[in-house]
Amino acid sequence: MKTLTLSAILLGLTLASPSQAENPADLNDLQIAHVAYIADNIDIRYAHLALAMTSNKEVRGFAETMIRDHEAVNQAALDLLAKLGASPEDNFLSQSLNEGAEVIIDKLSGLRGVEFDLAYAENELAYHKAVNGLIGDAFIPNIENAEVKALFEQGHKIFLRHEQHAANMVKALK
Repeated sequence: MKTLTLSAILLGLTLASPSQAENPADLNDLQIAHVAYIADNIDIRYAHLALAMTSNKEVRGFAETMIRDHEAVNQAALDLLAKLGASPEDNFLSQSLNEGAEVIIDKLSGLRGVEFDLAYAENELAYHKAVNGLIGDAFIPNIENAEVKALFEQGHKIFLRHEQHAANMVKALK
């Protein structure tokens, strides 16, 4: 079963003509921070859904890791924004991520058992590939504030490990 993933959404944004979408590389630091916060919250939502839907020990462990790690990164980001006296700024990409997440959650919610586990794992792999590409290619090179950039570099390392963990989970479930 094919599921709509964040990578498909991001691909659609990057392939859209300039009149249809903006470029993620053109976002300012506060807009980038908001996209990252939203992306983390989306993955936390996926993980809570997995905890409610699965009985697979590996899937449950992965979901628990997603909640723990993404909540920690979000808290660090909120702490840094408070220190800087700044507020994140909503933008086209954060809005698109939220819209896409609703579609994915609806699709995942309709699945059960092994079908859910594999779809969740495949979505997590695609999600982390897409977000890691966005962070590494568009965000980190364009972040101006050194503290914000350092936080993104630290988070990127964590999310690359998540991507590998998700790849291993997909392989194990097939």
